[in-house]
Amino acid sequence: MESTVERISSSVQSWVKDHELAAIGGVWAAAVGASVAYSRRKAPQRGTGLRLIHARMHAQALTLAVLGGAALFHCYGDSGRRKRADDIDLDFYSQLPPATDADGNENQRWSW
Repeated sequence: MESTVERISSSVQSWVKDHELAAIGGVWAAAVGASVAYSRRKAPQRGTGLRLIHARMHAQALTLAVLGGAALFHCYGDSGRRKRADDIDLDFYSQLPPATDADGNENQRWSW
């Protein structure tokens, strides 16, 4: 029987798979908010503009890291969803005319 933590974890993972861009945007917004709050607490003498610039840079770095992780997961982590070579529908190629006719002459549609 699954524990509550495992069910929540699997539901969060499925939501993130379905809403990748929204999750990345949420991470970016949370990073901006956390960076502004941290900057306001640690350096109250900084101006608001400077705080926002630093917050955007921190959020941008975190977003790039998240995008890199998502790309790695997409390429290497989810191999179960990938199509195998024998699963690919080759029906498109059956619609093309043959390159040569029965006598071995080149088909006019394939010549330049």
